[in-house]
Amino acid sequence: MRITATSADAPPSHPVAWGVPVATGDDGPRYAVPLDGFDLGLPARLDPAWCKRRDFGGKVGQTLTLRSAAPAPAAPTEGGASAPAAPASTTEIVLVGVGDPGSFEGDRGLESLRRASASFVRAAGSGESAVLLLAPVPDLPVGSSAEAAAVGAALAAYRYDGFRTADSPERLEALVLAVGSPSDVDGADGGATRGARIAESVNLARDLVNEPPSSLTPQKFAETFAARFADVSGLSVEVWDEGRIADEHLGGLLGVSRGSTQPPRLVRVEYEPKDPLVVDGRVPHLVLVGKGITFDSGGLSLKSAGGMETMKTDMGGAAAVLGAVDAAAALGARIRITAITPLTENMPSGSATKPGDVLTARNGKTIEVLNTDAEGRLILADGLSLAAEAEPDAIIDVATLTGAAVVALGKEIAGLLGNDDVLVEAVRAGAGRAGEPVWPLPLPDDYRAHIESEIADMRNVGRPGQAGSISAALLLAEFVGEVPWAHLDIAGPARSDESTRYLAKGGTGYGVRTLVALATSEEFARSLVRSDLS
Repeated sequence: MRITATSADAPPSHPVAWGVPVATGDDGPRYAVPLDGFDLGLPARLDPAWCKRRDFGGKVGQTLTLRSAAPAPAAPTEGGASAPAAPASTTEIVLVGVGDPGSFEGDRGLESLRRASASFVRAAGSGESAVLLLAPVPDLPVGSSAEAAAVGAALAAYRYDGFRTADSPERLEALVLAVGSPSDVDGADGGATRGARIAESVNLARDLVNEPPSSLTPQKFAETFAARFADVSGLSVEVWDEGRIADEHLGGLLGVSRGSTQPPRLVRVEYEPKDPLVVDGRVPHLVLVGKGITFDSGGLSLKSAGGMETMKTDMGGAAAVLGAVDAAAALGARIRITAITPLTENMPSGSATKPGDVLTARNGKTIEVLNTDAEGRLILADGLSLAAEAEPDAIIDVATLTGAAVVALGKEIAGLLGNDDVLVEAVRAGAGRAGEPVWPLPLPDDYRAHIESEIADMRNVGRPGQAGSISAALLLAEFVGEVPWAHLDIAGPARSDESTRYLAKGGTGYGVRTLVALATSEEFARSLVRSDLS
């Protein structure tokens, strides 16, 4: 879907729908933007009683479509007079709720725009183009509002049709964001372009998560990104096969992969900016690590049949990391970025790792495997060891790691843990800007006892029924050394059980937007270079 911006004096002709933002109010719903210059045939103000009869209050994401069939009957105004009909017989007016004006600011305002734009795209249906009047978030550049609206629209339009034999339903071909002032068009158009490009990478990650696991093997996953990045300026890609993985002593990745007939892979991507930001004489360097279990049966600690149904999602962290690099490079991020994604299946067989086995990770530390279904931390041990060896300013890993995170935080919020309060807070703030909710969890030293082993440096599971997400993160902390590190446990939000807001049922691409917000933020880049860590 193409997304552009225009002004009131240059709207497209005959759009399938016009979207009009409506806010809640003490005296009923009201327009959230001035309608001056837009010839929509709407009354000067909305009649609260008329809206109430149609159960429309202007809450975020609510829509009310005024159809214009012959033309359609006009909406009555306060006092019983009729409003003019919609402007064309093929055009609909869609009132789109943006919520409480008092909350329409900062991160909350941007998220309201994402959801409102998504609802409008769903209501508009298919056609050549639709127009949404852009409601700028106060105290933010108009480009930020346009970016949020574009992200919501493009994500709502997503469909995964890779294995359908029937023709795909028709979709909306273009969305135009209309601003009241011609002076705002350039800023809005730039924001729309940026938002659409971010959404493209989110949808790429969604495609990977949604692809069947026997199609998206570790080798196919690696080849997909090697091909995508082959001709991208500033990006270089290495794909390690099983021989190289063995030579590099990645014992965790090799141990998990032993039960599968599909060989493991590791993808390492290096991004060098064209216009680097130099801070205290050097370019900040961020390493991203993503868990890439392309299918998780649980290994010999076999999952239930129902528990396996969505386990193609277990590479959502790797998809998010590589999707984020895809977008960051396209948007001209000014920091160095390294992405590391260990990739394997976790399957049961006669050669599979057994409960009680001990694996030796890249950095030489040993892990007693008591549950082969706690495999993500084993491959991340190798990925994080490689990340630490690169001596970056910070490491962020993204992983569908623990069911305990879902128990604690539900399906829409990721757990956030780390060894550095400044970095953890920066990730929390970036996630807030991006509209991907996270919640910080503690990482207490005393809980290190939960993963003590009698025969190895640590064991791969904590105490039964206790602090599962924390014990998993404590194991990961053993492999980052002194480098500032943050961990996103996305076991809940990596997948949606329904199509709602701008989410489609299936993979969500969660994490891409947060990582892009960080990687393209000069404030974040400068925060990475700290004298106390040099």
